[in-house]
Amino acid sequence: GGAHGEEKFEFQAEVSRLMDIIINSLYSKKEVFLRETISNSADALDKVRFLAVENPDIMSDAKDLEIRISFDEAAKTLTIRDTGIGMTKEDLIQNLGTVAKSGT
Repeated sequence: GGAHGEEKFEFQAEVSRLMDIIINSLYSKKEVFLRETISNSADALDKVRFLAVENPDIMSDAKDLEIRISFDEAAKTLTIRDTGIGMTKEDLIQNLGTVAKSGT
């Protein structure tokens, strides 16, 4: 057995390298990266709507469902914020495995 409560996933050591590959290949064009990031925010809003079907309290606590894009000209940054629900630990583990296997 291992230490009680300890979890280990084999891909953890490769996550940084995987993200480099994703950023440098899939997202080498800034407009593709921006579109993909906004799409992820839209997915997070869809997740709130979906979960609210079974648990309407989720929506009563939530602010308006929105994606906000702002920029800081001095810092030359774009900030994308949404009021959706992100991935759980299980979603992250499953989706990182999917990205690593997909080869896209």
